Amino acid sequence: MIEYRMHHMILKRISILNYKNIKQVDLSFSNKLNCFFGQNGMGKTNLLDAVYFLSFCKSSGNPIDSQNICHGEDFFVIQGFYETSDETPEEIYCGMKRKQKKLFKRNKKEYTRLSDHIGFLPLVMVSPADSELILGGSDERRRFMDVVISQYDKEYLNALIRYNKALQQRNTLLKSDLKVDEELFLVWEEMMAQAGSVVFQKREAFIEEFIPIFQSFYSYISQDKEIVSLSYDSHARNSDLVSLLKENRQRDLIMGYSLRGIHKDELNMMLDNFPIKREGSQGQNKTYLVALKLAQFDFLKRRGSTVPLLLLDDIFDKLDAFRVEQIIKLVVGDNFGQIFITDTNREHLDRILQKIGGDYKMFLVDNGVISEGKELDSET
Repeated sequence: MIEYRMHHMILKRISILNYKNIKQVDLSFSNKLNCFFGQNGMGKTNLLDAVYFLSFCKSSGNPIDSQNICHGEDFFVIQGFYETSDETPEEIYCGMKRKQKKLFKRNKKEYTRLSDHIGFLPLVMVSPADSELILGGSDERRRFMDVVISQYDKEYLNALIRYNKALQQRNTLLKSDLKVDEELFLVWEEMMAQAGSVVFQKREAFIEEFIPIFQSFYSYISQDKEIVSLSYDSHARNSDLVSLLKENRQRDLIMGYSLRGIHKDELNMMLDNFPIKREGSQGQNKTYLVALKLAQFDFLKRRGSTVPLLLLDDIFDKLDAFRVEQIIKLVVGDNFGQIFITDTNREHLDRILQKIGGDYKMFLVDNGVISEGKELDSET
């Protein structure tokens, strides 16, 4: 076991101004477990999203930064005060004013590129929006792979950024009303092929290693009720991307965009050998998503040097009591670091708190106002 080398990055305190429906909040957290209790629409998810923002430089839900500013305000600020295992403080600041670009700083020093920050504070979030992984288009499943791999592999993130830039340029040429010089197409196609093959190889290696981890989480939560699997399809598998792009150029010109490439990759999600999209019940879908995300956590922990933060938003909804119990057992075990969990159901949270013993904090969330709750039995 390499446990002793694992490095923790604990969020000790967060300070938020005007983020979504949270006007102003300053909270100190437990190193282990932080529970947020409150009805839907009160801002529990927004608080988790602010923690997410500090790791990924963007919201998990709305990519348009200015739309995350509280209605009627001109700016938002999120500040996270972290501490490493050896008690080194780290301060992350994110500020955004309307009509200006966002500022992201580590220890008061601004990042030149936001991509440099990705992976510094690894994080896994499980939320109701994950249902899009199963029900949505292939771009959701590619993003799932991207979010994991980018957090431990800078080369992957850079290749992905280069690929998307070249794809955009090639698509602009395809839409052009004027005749475009062949050479110009080749420049971007070669860049797509070079960056694309890096992305493909790393996705393929990731999925191969990821599958057994995912399967073991699923079988634990469902107690082997169903068998699940994943498979990865890509145009890059059996063909040379440069020739493929060249061969398809005429068709692409008619369509006005690139039909082939790793931006069309697909991750097939199967349940008992059928696509889960068609066959899965709500409980099976939810189990599938939770297992995917816990496997994502486990994978990042194996790969990186820092234990990721785990954010669980309304995770027990649509699951039977048995599966809820299995997940609770997993979550209170020693495999996880600092956890943030929301629920509208106080009983779920109380059961977790009884099992975990002393190190937790409970917060009540009411219309964007967040206050620290008292001990377990304060409600009775």
